[in-house]
Amino acid sequence: MEAAGVDCYLVICRENNNDPLADHIGGENAGGTAVFLFYGNTDGFTSKVFSPEGEATALADLQIHDEVVRVKRGTSSIDQAADFIRQQDFNTIAVNISETNNLADGLSHTQYEAVKKALGDDSGKLVPSTDLVYEWLSIKLPEEVEIMKKAAQLTADWQLEVYQEVIPGQTTDAEVAKMLKKKMEEYGVTDGWAPDQNPNVNSGPDRGHSHATNKVIQSGDIIQIDFGIKVYDRWVSDIQRFAYVLRAGETEAPDSVQHYWESAKAGNRAALAAMAPGAKGVEVDKAQRVLMEKAGSDYVMWSTGHPVGYVAHDVGPNLGGSQSSHVRPAAQKELKESMTFAFDGFHAWKLPDGQVKTISVEEMAVVTADGAEYLIEPQESLILIKN
Repeated sequence: MEAAGVDCYLVICRENNNDPLADHIGGENAGGTAVFLFYGNTDGFTSKVFSPEGEATALADLQIHDEVVRVKRGTSSIDQAADFIRQQDFNTIAVNISETNNLADGLSHTQYEAVKKALGDDSGKLVPSTDLVYEWLSIKLPEEVEIMKKAAQLTADWQLEVYQEVIPGQTTDAEVAKMLKKKMEEYGVTDGWAPDQNPNVNSGPDRGHSHATNKVIQSGDIIQIDFGIKVYDRWVSDIQRFAYVLRAGETEAPDSVQHYWESAKAGNRAALAAMAPGAKGVEVDKAQRVLMEKAGSDYVMWSTGHPVGYVAHDVGPNLGGSQSSHVRPAAQKELKESMTFAFDGFHAWKLPDGQVKTISVEEMAVVTADGAEYLIEPQESLILIKN
């Protein structure tokens, strides 16, 4: 809140159509409308909740907030919160409205109008929570990073395991995806993003963010698996692993394919080397774009990387922008210690039929005090699948 220049943070929670950040503040079980306030005063940092009396007892029992005020039936928690706010000396009150961050855009139109009406003349103090949520969610605790390391390791290990089950000429991309879904079911984890597109297994031309198809994997194919899991219903991973299917008589990938792989890997390593507190996202992107041009890569429209943690595309600096005329504001943000990212090294080329294939060496890393480090050991060489 200090970094964002905010005196008070107001979040409204309710049943069925709750704020995206409700379970970050203990409001996931709200029934009637509840108002959560966070602010600093002479006593330090304080959290105060105006909760319908039907949920107030249970919320108070959790002891995660400094004070839970019981709101009687038939009265408004928003009105009571507004009465309290008017007695304070707040200059700025952040609410979840944002043009650039959908996680910070959970306040509905009717709720916003109700807050403005209740605050009256003080409604001019309302500001978007964009910067506050950015500063809050982009930094991960050491304990969270440890959990994400374990999630990343499972994600990578399972990909290696299912690659061993591929039979060229028989196995389809969709069947590989089903193998990974089975792993998730066995271990009790869920999808890192939209279930229909996780994992994305693709042994053909680029399909972008998509679902796995019934394409049969053939000799000479380069297989991409883009896969993420969610553990403890909170933290997610985002890892890609690549394999090459050997043709008859081959014992290693052809020189051309090896060049594509090494070029993409070098881009990933360059991006990691550019990560450090104070570096801008666009600078991390630029670090690998220079290598892509030298290696003869075709144009790649995607950003080098993105924050990852509570969701696959989390809050924080975007690692992109150097390849386009317009740089997103998030790409101009500086990296900070304990931010976590998923990021790619790219090499793209045209297939004989004119379509494009991209190797995107995607790993996960955390920013440290003086640089960045991988969460797990990165993929060093193409996985080779025998004919």
